[in-house]
Amino acid sequence: MTPERPDPAVPTATYRLQLQPDFPFGAAADAVPYVASLGVSHLHLSPVLEAVPGSAHGYDVVDHTRVREELGGEEGLRELARTAREHGLGLVVDIVPNHMAMSPRHNHALWEVLRDGPASRYARWFDIDWEAQGGQVLLPVLGGPLGTEIDRLRTDGDVLRYYDHVFPLREGTAQLPLPQLLDAQWYRPVWWRLARTELNYRRFFSISELIGVRVEDPEVFEATHATVLRLLREGVIDGLRVDHPDGLADPDGYLRRLHEATGGRWTVVEKILSDGEPLPASWPVAGTTGYDALRHVDGLFTDPAGFGELLGQYRRFAAPQTDRGGDWGATVRRAAYKVLTHELATEVDRLTRVASRLCATSPEPGLRDRAPWALRTALLELLVRLEVYRPYTSVDAAGVVTEEAAAEARLAFAVPEEAGAVDVVRDLVLGRYGDGPRHVEFRTRFAQTASALRAKSVEDTAFYRYVPLLSANEVGGDPGSPAVSPERFHAYCARVQRDWPATGTVVSTHDTKRSADVRAALHVLTECPGRWADVLAEVTRTGEGVPDAQVAWAAWQTVFGLGPAEEERVRGALLKHVREAGLYTSWTEQEPPYEEAVARFVAAGPCGVPGERVAAFRAALEPHIRANVLGTALVQLTMPGVPDLYQGTEHEYRALVDPDNRRTVAFPSVPAAGAVTDADADAYAAADAKEVVTRAALGLRARRPEVFGETASYAPLTAEGPAAAHCPAFVRSGEVLTAVTRLSLRLTEAGGWRGTRLPLPPGRWTDVLEPGREFTGHARVADLFERLPVALLERVPD
Repeated sequence: MTPERPDPAVPTATYRLQLQPDFPFGAAADAVPYVASLGVSHLHLSPVLEAVPGSAHGYDVVDHTRVREELGGEEGLRELARTAREHGLGLVVDIVPNHMAMSPRHNHALWEVLRDGPASRYARWFDIDWEAQGGQVLLPVLGGPLGTEIDRLRTDGDVLRYYDHVFPLREGTAQLPLPQLLDAQWYRPVWWRLARTELNYRRFFSISELIGVRVEDPEVFEATHATVLRLLREGVIDGLRVDHPDGLADPDGYLRRLHEATGGRWTVVEKILSDGEPLPASWPVAGTTGYDALRHVDGLFTDPAGFGELLGQYRRFAAPQTDRGGDWGATVRRAAYKVLTHELATEVDRLTRVASRLCATSPEPGLRDRAPWALRTALLELLVRLEVYRPYTSVDAAGVVTEEAAAEARLAFAVPEEAGAVDVVRDLVLGRYGDGPRHVEFRTRFAQTASALRAKSVEDTAFYRYVPLLSANEVGGDPGSPAVSPERFHAYCARVQRDWPATGTVVSTHDTKRSADVRAALHVLTECPGRWADVLAEVTRTGEGVPDAQVAWAAWQTVFGLGPAEEERVRGALLKHVREAGLYTSWTEQEPPYEEAVARFVAAGPCGVPGERVAAFRAALEPHIRANVLGTALVQLTMPGVPDLYQGTEHEYRALVDPDNRRTVAFPSVPAAGAVTDADADAYAAADAKEVVTRAALGLRARRPEVFGETASYAPLTAEGPAAAHCPAFVRSGEVLTAVTRLSLRLTEAGGWRGTRLPLPPGRWTDVLEPGREFTGHARVADLFERLPVALLERVPD
């Protein structure tokens, strides 16, 4: 008999699968029995709509009306859904509303726009500034200036070809001489470097291969969401993950329209929240995809005092290469200036034009007589100092502004030379000069530029320039102050349970710079910064072959976190590191001698004989790394919210930034009937500790959803004794108790638990991880953690 379809309202837990041509729907269906055996309620699929052929991620959508053929098409997705349903699983799908691939040969809608211009029925789809560049869309595809490349452009019937690029020709222009033919098109192929300053379409961040989509237009929304909404109505999929809402013109309006169209299906958004920043209360979503949870979980296992000492060691080791002496705030600001004046220069120019036009034509005296250069300076200063991805002044159900004061505070600072222009720009952003079309356009462009800037300057630049503790350099993280006290962690969890109980939580994703297990190892360095400095002094004492001290520090931490690894993986990660940092080489201005020096250093140092010393140091710390690995896993799986497991992370999973962490995973087979046999039980008992913890916690969530769901409760539990600070614990709904070991190396150095006890709530408590053990009253922590550094207890019914 086919099991009943699971309740699609709120998952108990999701499992992320990275679909790609090498892992299509059929392979996902083959993995379903195993994934279902873990105890999750839903598969979480990366984007499933038609993408650029060969895409390994699917975020470069080319057709919203079709399910991707390379993955098996719509029938393959339906078959996956049927298989999942037979095993009690639903499907959650990642959608990409903000952008499409800038690939005319595959993107039919874009092809028509380039052929027919503003008159095209699809012209309203794309965020193109037709008033700029003489009404032509700039296509930054040429390898050099037009004069050096024109001989490589050729007409072929009704198309224009340039290597693998194919573009449509405007009707009646095919017979024109090439120079005149180019002038007659609705687009203009240009040198790729002009994308920095001349581009007239909105991109995804600074990626010119992705063009912004105007889903704020109801017609565009309907056209680009029809297939996904149909699959929801037909029960093929059950929930959504929305990629990059900050890039949208009107996230509030979009999410309200999506909520209505889906009938309120469970939806989470990839909103990166800065420390202390709330999710807009007006958004009708279940919450975020979970990077805010990641920051708090990671911080719980980071020693604040040790981080301070590690930072001092880093400054001494890496000076003078450290950006402004190793100060996080200064590093971010310098990176932001660099991004605004290079990668996002075209966005700043467009924003300045909008502001200048608004001021020049405004009836408000306070806006008049503002020089474009002054407005541009004010814009740069405001954007650089903005500490969130995008300022929101959301309204509540009654239409009352609820966050204006917070937004104003984030935008406030002193710039004496241009205080007037700064005040004007800030007030425009906050909507104090009205809500006319030009005012809305300015606020929209400012917000979109701000989100792109934050992502590029923090995630893709500063994270690679400021590296005292690599585990802190994570999406949504705070590398300048990465530690989170147990009290602060509990306060965060209480807020989540109260305000966003069905939000997502993650510790590893397809976008994390390092997997949770790699970060868990690196956290230990904050407990032994002096010993780490001694190891570095030993492996770098000759100073030979080190391209620069900063990248050397990052390289040694990389191999410590990763453990023994192939030289190719480490070399690839380090080359990406130095190009993103942009200090001595970059993606667009590569310096082969420097990059070759980095490769030689990786081979001779971290992946050579000196690396064996780092490996030995890591091995000596293995019990403490294990405590962090298991603690991170258990906390995420039992804290408020809906945990999302990234593929393969139920086992030890050591991965670096993409594409390393998007490798396909080999899933084991399990009995399709789902019955637990004696052999299965033996295999479960012999499994690695992380799998034991994961299966136990997920099984408990599946069996007792009321304990963890939207109506559940969260209560901190405080240990008593000399090592109480090392045992953070909490209780869910009075029925399930989680306790973990925090800073276990410091604990060992201080003499262990020394009689520390954990006062249990009334009743008898059974051990879920080690069945047969029971506890009551004031349990000795040493007994709780006798075999594992974590404990998961369930109250025995009276």
